[in-house]
Formats: sequence, structure tokens, C-alpha cells
Amino acid sequence: MTEAETSSCCYCRILSKTLERMPQTPPFAAMFDSSGYNRNLYQSKEDGCGGLYYHDNNLLSGSLEALIQHLVPSVDYYPDRTYIFTFLLSSRLFMHPHELMAKVCHLCIEQQRLSEPGQDKNRIRKIAPKILQLLTEWTETFPYDFRDERMMRNLKELAQRVTSGDEMYRKNVQQLLQNLLRKLATVSQYEEVLAKISAASTDRLTVLKTKPQSIQRDIITVCNDPYTLAQQLTHIELERLNYIGPEEFVQAFVQKDPLDNDKSCYGDRKKSRNLEAYVEWFNRLSYLVATEICMPVKKKHRARVIEYFIDVARECFNIGNFNSLMAIISGMNMSPVSRLKKTWAKVKTAKFDILEHQMDPSSNFYNYRTALRGATQRSLTAHSSREKIVIPFFSLLIKDIYFLNEGCANRLPNGHVNFEKFWELAKQVSEFMTWKQVECPFERDRKILQYLLTIPVFSDDALYLASYESESPENHVEKDRWKTLRFVSKVTHISE
Repeated sequence: MTEAETSSCCYCRILSKTLERMPQTPPFAAMFDSSGYNRNLYQSKEDGCGGLYYHDNNLLSGSLEALIQHLVPSVDYYPDRTYIFTFLLSSRLFMHPHELMAKVCHLCIEQQRLSEPGQDKNRIRKIAPKILQLLTEWTETFPYDFRDERMMRNLKELAQRVTSGDEMYRKNVQQLLQNLLRKLATVSQYEEVLAKISAASTDRLTVLKTKPQSIQRDIITVCNDPYTLAQQLTHIELERLNYIGPEEFVQAFVQKDPLDNDKSCYGDRKKSRNLEAYVEWFNRLSYLVATEICMPVKKKHRARVIEYFIDVARECFNIGNFNSLMAIISGMNMSPVSRLKKTWAKVKTAKFDILEHQMDPSSNFYNYRTALRGATQRSLTAHSSREKIVIPFFSLLIKDIYFLNEGCANRLPNGHVNFEKFWELAKQVSEFMTWKQVECPFERDRKILQYLLTIPVFSDDALYLASYESESPENHVEKDRWKTLRFVSKVTHISE
């Protein structure tokens, strides 16, 4: 809302004050700083609808209908943002987002009498900013929900009811819709780019198989500075993190709700694959590292590549890019690489040993979790974008959320939704939301980025074949495998 609009009439000033008192959109880090959702944070109404259970003012459970009602604002009530995020995130385990939106629209229209022709304009002016605020929260935090036409239809219908006859509100809704459509267009473009990158990588892999001598470059030729490569890896990580929607963590574990006729909540909805694409990037980076190490013919060149990646991994650790760090370590620990004993004998491994210790999986990754807490603390007190970077080891984050989901029931024996569980789920996801919003402070290098994203990488068999060509098999198992791989390779070349 502009200053001109605010000063245009008296009720605009009242509206402005109302919005100032409402819970605006604080950083995600500030949302979950207590032990649970507290009813006293922003609320001014008692729960007359019933069906909600509190302990020490913390909401622990409730019927699905009561929780939906609790989401809907009224003239003298607005749900706290922690509750909005937690319920919008977890409700999709029980119902489609479009079904929830339809219920919210119905409750808003019926309870606030928005469908009546002679509706009280003063009442509308009091409730409109709260309904618009809720819609803003939903579209900003879960924009991918609105790739479903049913969601967009309900959104426009409710917005039209709220803004009926009021030019100022219409401008607010127009801005909301423009922001939403811009986000949806951006993610569609991003998905198209991912598809093109994948196609380019596949084409170049075909060239590598048929004319290996035509691809002469290696990673050190493209970028001889480990710190620069770590920066470019961080670019890729932050870009891909940024496109992952919070709901994708829940979608990954959606099962059928036993109280909903065994109906899956995502069977007929376009599902975003940004989370899967990010996991695929981790795997690609691991195989890229292994490919770069196994490709050189000379032992001293392979040793140099290993030492180079050790330095890149160390720089990733210093930046706070734990995902690339773990991918590099995983690539160097792959069997075709680790078996190269003569090569490793020429490597100074002291720095690598320190990095492996930091990412040691024992005691549930205790060392890594300690380092992650340190990076998170640094991020909270950071004075520069460089210090704000926290890129978690993503597979472990997924594993933590998976075990939280599997370890607690979605519903209690009385049929109530286990909101205490979803509070913990939202707490973990909200931390991720803070990390993914950081802008990368490093300058982009298109040449290096293109190499990292499109250069072909070897399959498992190709890695073993290159490894055996570099250092001969040492036992009968390796010799038999080498013979088989060479035979398959010859047959493949003949057929091509």
C-alpha cells in the first residue's frame, strides 16, 4: 500500500494501523524459538469451536475441523504465523491443499457474511486485511500449491469477495496475484533449464563414449583454483535449494490417511520435483569427482586431482557448504577411487583425514552436527552474506525428517491430529527455509558452472573399467570383473 493510498481517506489510516498490529512476515528463524505453538502469541479469541487440546498453553492436538477453523481469521482474531506455517505444511497429509482452500473460503464467506448483498462495509474493512494477510502468507510460503487450477480459482473467488467495491483492496489483491504468477513462471523456467542441462549432459556422454579423445578438458584445466570452484559449487547448491518448496518434504513421505478412504493426497496433483533434482545433483557431483580422478592415465595426474578436490572440499567446509563437501568425500570414497592404492600413496592425505573426521557418520554424525550448529550460529549473527551461508548435508536432513515422520503417528487414538508432531516437523523445515533464502555472494563464472552441470560423468561400470586400466586388478574377483567389463565395452562399441 502506497502513502498516497494511505492518506486518501480515514479508513485507510485505520487499515494501516490494523496491519501494523498484525503478525507480519518475520524471518523463519524467529518463528520457532519456543518449545511449541503458544496460544498467547497473537491471539485474542478463546477457542469457542472446541476440539483443540492445549497443555501449558501449547497446542498439542485437535480435530481436523477444529484446526481448520483455527486457521480462519475473524474481525478480532488472526492466527499466529507459526500456526499458519505448521498447519499449511502438515494438513496435506490429511487432505488436498485445494480441499483445504475450499474449506477456508467457505468458512470466511459464511462466518463473515461476505455473500450477503447488503454486507456491512465497516465489518469488511476490519476483516479484509486479515483475510488478505492469510492469503499472502499462503501464496508466499507455499506458492507451488497454486499450480493447481482449483487452488487459483478458490483464491480469486475469495479475493473478489473481500475486495468487492473497494479499489484499494483490489490493488492489494492484484499485487498478490502478480507476485504469485511471477514465482510460478520462475519455477517453470527453472524446470525447463534443468531439463535442458540434463539433455546436454546426455548428448555429451554419447560423444564421450564414441569419441573420448574429443573431450580433452578436465576440471583443473577449467578452474585451477579450489576456492573458486567451491564458490561455483555454492552457487549451484543455493540456486537449487531456493527452488525446493517446504511442502516437498511432506510430499516425500505422504501415505494414505486411514480416515480418508485410503485416498492419497497427491494422486491427482502436479508434483514439484525440486527436492529430487537436488538429490540428483549430489549424486552427479560425487560421480563427477570419481570420474575426474579415474580418467587421467598417469598416476601423478590422478594424485594431483585428488589433492585438488581435497582443497575444494576444505574450502566448501569453510564456506558452510556441507552438501558439496559430503558429495566430494563420497566421490573419493567410491570403490573405483579408493582402490587406487598406488595413486593414494602419492597423496598427502592429512587434510583429507581431517575432513573425513568432520563428516564421520558415527554417533549419528555428531561431528558434522556440531559443525552445522556452529555455522548456523554464525549465520544468525552474520554481518555479510558470506557468513550467512549454511548448506546442510541434505540427505541427512531428509533422513532426520523421515525418522521424525515414521517415529510418531499422524493421529492420536481419539482421532485427533497429532499437532505436537507437526510442530517438530515444521521446526526442522523452517530452519531449512532460513538457509535457502540466502543469496550467493560470489561472482558467477558461466564457463565453470556449465562444466560442472553438463560435463559427462562415468557410470559405475565405466568407473571400474577406468580404475582397472589405471591400476591392474589385484585379486580374482577384480580380474573377473575387469574381463566382463572389457567384453561388454567391446560389444557396445561394435553395436554403436
